[in-house]
Amino acid sequence: MVSEVNQDAPQSNGKATGGLEPTTAMLLADAIASPGQHPHFIRGLALHFAETAIFLVAVIGAIAMGLGITAYFGEHRYVLAYLVAYAGFRFSDLIVREDAEDRPPHEELSRRIVVQLPLLVVFAAAPFERTYVYGGAAPAFVKALGLLLELLGMWLALGARIQLGFFAAGRTPEHPVLVKRGFYRYIRHPIYAGTFLVTLAWTLIYGAPVTAILTLIIGAFFAHRQMKSEEAAMRTRFGEEYDSYRRETNALIPAKAFQKSRAWS
Repeated sequence: MVSEVNQDAPQSNGKATGGLEPTTAMLLADAIASPGQHPHFIRGLALHFAETAIFLVAVIGAIAMGLGITAYFGEHRYVLAYLVAYAGFRFSDLIVREDAEDRPPHEELSRRIVVQLPLLVVFAAAPFERTYVYGGAAPAFVKALGLLLELLGMWLALGARIQLGFFAAGRTPEHPVLVKRGFYRYIRHPIYAGTFLVTLAWTLIYGAPVTAILTLIIGAFFAHRQMKSEEAAMRTRFGEEYDSYRRETNALIPAKAFQKSRAWS
């Protein structure tokens, strides 16, 4: 190790110099070579990266304000309404979200940063497509539909998180609870479904069909991969109970629930 190799290295006159202070480049190279031995340095690096990213976003936002973004929002009120509702959605989601118990804080932070990147691409692509491909604004009924879809997705995602905590109250690692009531009675992943609707709504606010199609395709791919991993863990934890629940419900679209309601009628 860098700090050990140079520890108390003697000078030519026979006196000890003490340990050499490693530089950031030396620590980074050493951490890349053996990441498991430098958790504190890697955690600090992730936190500094997040801090820098937030700062850059704040700077860009300040520049946009100076360029007349207020007038833009005044002209595009549906965009402003979406962003205000979305800010409330993200804040509320942080309040009701359960912290990950199986990940260290720095790993959870890194995961959340990576997860947000596709969302940022969607937020940039929709106005870019509308401005530089079609020009002008989307029809009012399309923007109104987008806002309605956003509110529906927020209701579904936040409601599912609240129900998940409420119906699973009293659970312990030794006695886990499989929630099958509320929204979970109809679909297995209402939080993903709601978040997906909120994201898709942004493309309707701007009337960007290409971005909407790409959002559907790429979003379905990432959601399928994430749901497959989570359902494998749920089957390991709950066994036949989860298999039975999985046979009775759909992942995102409540087709089986509609079929049951028709059979009962």
